[in-house]
Amino acid sequence: MYTLFIANKNYSSWSLRPWALMRELGIPFEEKIAPFGSDSNWDEFRSFNPAGKVPCLHASKAVDVVWDSLAIIEYLAERHAGVWPTDGKARTWARCAAAEMHSGFTAIRQTCPMHVGFRIQMPATSAAFNHDIARLNELWNQGLDQFGGPFLAGAKFTAIDAFFAPVVFRAQSYGLALNEKSAAYAQHLLQTNAMQQWQSEALTESWREPGHEQAALAAGNLLADLRA
Repeated sequence: MYTLFIANKNYSSWSLRPWALMRELGIPFEEKIAPFGSDSNWDEFRSFNPAGKVPCLHASKAVDVVWDSLAIIEYLAERHAGVWPTDGKARTWARCAAAEMHSGFTAIRQTCPMHVGFRIQMPATSAAFNHDIARLNELWNQGLDQFGGPFLAGAKFTAIDAFFAPVVFRAQSYGLALNEKSAAYAQHLLQTNAMQQWQSEALTESWREPGHEQAALAAGNLLADLRA
């Protein structure tokens, strides 16, 4: 049995990736939440992750400790079918797109930190932000056109969808300017069991961390807070 250490579902985009993948693929795991604190989380997170971050996967009674969302997904791909697309061309594209998401789209990350509960109206955005949005639409449309959808690399949810799951929540929270095809994909992903469960549990969390709250509010005008 795996143990997956994550942080708050309302805020933790990195935690969402392996969590959503394992839920959608039916890979059993025990979830342990370590909420973000107002100060450094280093000491607490170091108790389960040598890098002091989330997420972290413990396997085989912690014989294997796997940190970083990309490393976790590759670790799972070695042990479970369906993590990456079976078609070679789709798999290559999906790995490239996941790596691009893992290291890129900085303006979207910085401007729109993940906050599942807020609905925010954004003002005029920067050139770097607009560039990221244009690239996001281009990349999603490329995958959907090449591999037939409704997921990014074909008919089934795979790791590439898990990697972009936090962006889909950002699109919902901040009203990102998605084109028609990208918007349809985002709505499809939001209806998956994993995304529905994550969203439901995020909205009922009692934790409030001022730094994360303020970072999200800095993006624009608050229209609604959907949390209980």
